[in-house]
Parts: sequence; C-alpha cells; structure tokens
Amino acid sequence: MSDKIMAFFALATMVTFLGVVAWFVPDIDLIIVIAFVSLLATYDFWRSFRDPGKHNDV
Repeated sequence: MSDKIMAFFALATMVTFLGVVAWFVPDIDLIIVIAFVSLLATYDFWRSFRDPGKHNDV
C-alpha cells in the first residue's frame, strides 16, 4: 500500500513541478512537451496499478 502512496506522491510532485515550469516559461512548445510527458507518466501510473500482474518492466 505504501508503494502506491509513494508513487502517487512522486507523480503529483512531478506534475506540479512541470506545471510551475510551464507557468513561468509560457512557451507553447514547452507546454506541449510538458503536457505530453505528464500524460505519459499518468498513463503509466494508471496502467501499472490497474493490472499489476500484467505490467512487465522489461
């Protein structure tokens, strides 16, 4: 259970940090990359906790 809490905290911290970067550097290309990276990380987080037996880290 603590691994899920720590993973959620790490994801939230990363997204918050990238949001601050996007806020202070409002360049559209940077915002697109930050949004894409955040979506990929959120998808990986969701996928690894939805089916923990099927997600293989190769």
